[in-house]
Amino acid sequence: MAVESSCDETAAAVVRNGREVLSNVISSQIALHTLYGGVVPEIASRKHIEKINQVIEQALAESGRALGEMDAIAVTYGPGLVGALLVGVSAAKAVSFASGIPLVGVHHIEGHISANYIENPELEPPYVCLVVSGGHSHLVVVRDYGVYEIIGRTRDDAAGEAFDKVARAIGLGYPGGPKIDRLAREGNPEAIHFPRARVAENEYDFSFSGLKSAVLNYLNSCQMRGEEICRADVAASFQSAVIEVLVEHSLHAVRACGFDTFAIAGGVASNSGLRKAFEEECARRGIRFYHPSPVYCTDNAAMIGVAGYYEYLRGVRSGLDLNAVPNLKLGER
Repeated sequence: MAVESSCDETAAAVVRNGREVLSNVISSQIALHTLYGGVVPEIASRKHIEKINQVIEQALAESGRALGEMDAIAVTYGPGLVGALLVGVSAAKAVSFASGIPLVGVHHIEGHISANYIENPELEPPYVCLVVSGGHSHLVVVRDYGVYEIIGRTRDDAAGEAFDKVARAIGLGYPGGPKIDRLAREGNPEAIHFPRARVAENEYDFSFSGLKSAVLNYLNSCQMRGEEICRADVAASFQSAVIEVLVEHSLHAVRACGFDTFAIAGGVASNSGLRKAFEEECARRGIRFYHPSPVYCTDNAAMIGVAGYYEYLRGVRSGLDLNAVPNLKLGER
């Protein structure tokens, strides 16, 4: 059984053998936080407290399995919002203590990477994975199950964070990623040239702050000149700039590492433009491309159960002193 509460989804799932999802229950808070234009940590924590027992009970019921049949309890303990993480960690520890079932703490990014195993039984390490979400933009070499090497990361805004900020600037509201994706289909991606940032110190690192500023400057200059702004063109041009950098850096890393397999994960991995770009470019270069279904891209407990399964096989066990670690680095314990 697995529990996830790192941000604004309260989730629980039951996973068998690290590949088969028997249940995956998600209680989303998007409608609640939309009122504020983004996630409010205190509100998220309180909502987790209200929902955590319900989603655990529902996940067990939908799986058709009793708690006593579980081999381990997996739970996200970082990174994320500390208050939100504490709710899930506390619940998982309580269940573990009461039942005597071993507890396994799971890294949230490891969960996102592991989401690729759910629908792709043939996928096995080693490969390169791009993790793109509201809080993370990581380029990771997956050496083995539970063995990771980060070779690239964002120097400022994460890709998903840039999507949210640009969406807010053009009046789309929260959550920005899906709304930019939908609007971009109506626009011309070549209408406006926005910068593609390169980081001199590391060819695999990302930087989206300058791109975000360029979009804001464009909007301000149009308003000052009294020019009409085509939001669809802005969305399409911005998204194209993000996608070009993500694709270029990622596939360069795949070849440099000597692999022929690549995967994406995280909330932004559900972006239709990004998926299409990777599908086309990977096919052109002879690289096998994997991605989770959209439901497994955003935060969910099934991915934590998959990651927990492989950590359990590696002998990882967490004590009842397991704590939330909001800035947990991938590979740390």
